[in-house]
Amino acid sequence: MNESYWIASTPATAFEPAPEELTVDVAVLGGGIAGLNVAAALKAAGRTVAVVEAARILEGVTGNTTAKVTSSHGQLYGYLTEKFGEEKARLYADAQQAAIAHIAATAERDGIECDLVRTTSTIYTEDDSETEQLKEEADAARALGLPVEFTTDTSLPYPVAGAIRYDDQARFHPRKYLLALAERIPGDGSVILENTRALDVDDGDPCVVTTDRGVLRARDVVVATHIPFLDRGLYFARQFPMRDYVVAGRLGERPVEGMYLSTESPTHSIRVTEDGEGGLLLIVGGEGHTTGRADDTAERYERLEQWTTERFGVTDFTHRWSTQDYTSTDRVPFIGRFRPDASRLWVATAFGAWGMTNGTVSGLLLADLITGVENPWSEVFDPQRVTPAGTKAKTFVKENAAVAKELVTGYVTPGDVDSVDDLEPGQAAVIRHGVKKTAAYRDDDGTVHEVSAHCTHLGCIVGWNAAEKSWDCPCHGSRFDVDGKVLQGPAVRDLQKSEARSD
Repeated sequence: MNESYWIASTPATAFEPAPEELTVDVAVLGGGIAGLNVAAALKAAGRTVAVVEAARILEGVTGNTTAKVTSSHGQLYGYLTEKFGEEKARLYADAQQAAIAHIAATAERDGIECDLVRTTSTIYTEDDSETEQLKEEADAARALGLPVEFTTDTSLPYPVAGAIRYDDQARFHPRKYLLALAERIPGDGSVILENTRALDVDDGDPCVVTTDRGVLRARDVVVATHIPFLDRGLYFARQFPMRDYVVAGRLGERPVEGMYLSTESPTHSIRVTEDGEGGLLLIVGGEGHTTGRADDTAERYERLEQWTTERFGVTDFTHRWSTQDYTSTDRVPFIGRFRPDASRLWVATAFGAWGMTNGTVSGLLLADLITGVENPWSEVFDPQRVTPAGTKAKTFVKENAAVAKELVTGYVTPGDVDSVDDLEPGQAAVIRHGVKKTAAYRDDDGTVHEVSAHCTHLGCIVGWNAAEKSWDCPCHGSRFDVDGKVLQGPAVRDLQKSEARSD
């Protein structure tokens, strides 16, 4: 069974579902790092809040992160300076540094034992032809006031051609930190509601949130569900999903100081964490691909473990998991007003794989916006901003063209097999039934699980993810289990039971 170290090493939560009727000042939809930071900040400001989570808090994207607390977001700052200008690039950098400081200060002030360690974060290359590019990136980041320098000295057990080292960054155990944050929220009219899926929002006065449990009314609503489940604003077309795989293993005698991200393709993310037994686990992520568009997902874990063994000598692997991230077309998150005309509806999304700092920034920024406090970060993260010319226009066109292709070809191409009877134990396939298709999986016991293959978001045909035994949508990243239950949005409704097996 695939399970992240962060989830496996902490207790499960057990908050109650929503009652049929509830009224609060602010409804926060989503129980990850962004939602909990927003809720904790607003509760501290005197607001009553309700955190609404479809499953259990901190078991989604936040529970499956690599948990780097850093402003080192790949080779980003030269790009931001060129496309957005130095002022906005500096605002982005300042926000990330403020998030690091906020997490460290909160942990110290409240005595939160979350394995927080101040450390370095390094982007490195093994290719001599890339060193000049890294030097330019280091110059750009330094010009924005970031604590960075170019170096060739690392603690990696293999040589590098060049690297950018960010000082005074951090790593921590995200669930230990955020579970402590969650403890502050319930009481005095505020609640955390688990196993409650938000289905719709009417942003009137008050706002009305329709859930699968009942109705929630609030003066303001924050949509922090990783990707908005509301199609208004077209956020699903302004960002694209990527899945990455993670393995953890006992490090042994080779210490690794700091956190690392390679420039190779596919990239590799590297860090350590305390294993709770006096030793260290090495956590390595990589093998990323667009969600729903890879047919070798099971092999990606194997390749990642092989790379980790070859580079670090790790052979005792204890955990493996995967994660999903959305990146905006201009590489900057959307944090702010959901639509220009929405005075009480807010959003935080598209963190681009850097959710530990950007999720914290979301909490600080949205709490200010909702309580009427001016915040200079709002300009750079504004969801209504005009995308600078030439930023990610090619990516935007490419991704949406790929979605359009999936919408068309998914319907007209044949299924993978002709009949459920052709499936072997452990095998899954998309099967055509007239003009419709079903997603069928025969488990190891021989039981067939068959549901509609049409994603309930916009109707794309889902694809099989063998590594996680899930049906993943190649259009906007919705994911479903073998019985069609929603695992990840933007879809909010389960895949329909197959009419071919309605008995």
